[in-house]
Amino acid sequence: MNIHRALSYRALLAAPEMRALLVATCLSRLAGRMFVLTIVLFALALADSPVLAGWLSFAAVAPGLVISPLAGALIDRVGSTWAITVDLVASALFVAVLALAAQLKIASAPVLIMVVGLYSLTSPLSAAGIRALLPRLVPVDALDRANALDTATHGVSDVAGPALAGMLFALGGPRLALCAITAVFAVAACCVGTIRGPSGRMPHIRALLNEALDGLRRVIRQPTLRGLAVVYTLYQVSWGILVVVVPVFATRNFDATTADLIAGLLWAGLGIAGGVGALIAGHMRTAGRERPVMAFGILLTALAAWPLAAQFGLPGLVLGLMLVGAMAGPIDVGVLTLRQRRTEPGELGRVLSVSMSLNMAGMPLGSALAGVLVTWSMPAAFAVAALASVMAAAAVWLIPSEDA
Repeated sequence: MNIHRALSYRALLAAPEMRALLVATCLSRLAGRMFVLTIVLFALALADSPVLAGWLSFAAVAPGLVISPLAGALIDRVGSTWAITVDLVASALFVAVLALAAQLKIASAPVLIMVVGLYSLTSPLSAAGIRALLPRLVPVDALDRANALDTATHGVSDVAGPALAGMLFALGGPRLALCAITAVFAVAACCVGTIRGPSGRMPHIRALLNEALDGLRRVIRQPTLRGLAVVYTLYQVSWGILVVVVPVFATRNFDATTADLIAGLLWAGLGIAGGVGALIAGHMRTAGRERPVMAFGILLTALAAWPLAAQFGLPGLVLGLMLVGAMAGPIDVGVLTLRQRRTEPGELGRVLSVSMSLNMAGMPLGSALAGVLVTWSMPAAFAVAALASVMAAAAVWLIPSEDA
């Protein structure tokens, strides 16, 4: 079926390479979501330390953000499929090392932070590689639905990932959960191998550095990408705080075995809402209306964090997380579509890698901040998450309109 003519979800999924990419993406994100919760639960079980949990969440993201310009230049030179495969294989290896450390009982805080930091280094290759590959598989007028399907995989992984991680951690501790994550990453890497893509030659290090700097300059100088970086960084501070606060809430309100499962189910509820929100956003055809959609969704995220999640106990937290998830779909589809529409196709790899990494910078900052805040006051942590989203909604108007 020709996806250039038929733009329904069914038509997009009928294209073999699009289907293979979505399966690989879903599996890799499933493993990634399992990993994020597992390392937080690992820190709480190992040292009963929200601060360590916050720094592990920081280490899982921050190092990759630093080298993202190099990752983007590599994607443009050697191809998205190669880049995605390298990341998935490396991720499987580093998670396997963590499982071995848990088995040998040598998983001290320094060892965990070091290995988790190494795991982070290749993450921009698949994060940007997937988003750079999508516009090459579908026409421009199908981008919003392709992005909705892509974002919906976040919903699937947000449902299954935390629930699986919590269940496996409760049943067999960190070793069982980490071994399962390793296997999922490995299967995802095999799926990517079925996607044909243009390949290139490995550039000389000097050329690679020049192209990396060029990508950084283009993002900083491009008003849309610069505005998106401010907006999404602030928005992701809220998410980074929730990554730490939700498992801590569970451990403080339930017994040790139940808490792991409850933490997973709380994130699963968010994921269900997120998947539905993404698919609805695809039908809304957000192209040209991205800014108001983003602003509205981010403001509702702020209300979900405070007062809803902060002041109404477990029922409030459940409803708040589901509202956060439901708004994440339209927000992400708007961000993706706007960024892809205003980026030159030949620069997608380097520009998307830098832009996405700048956008995600708020998550590790939020996680590190939450580790400190939650030891002082959990409602204060939710309030800071809400404040970050309010600031993000206000910053949406830094993004130029279509006529600017």
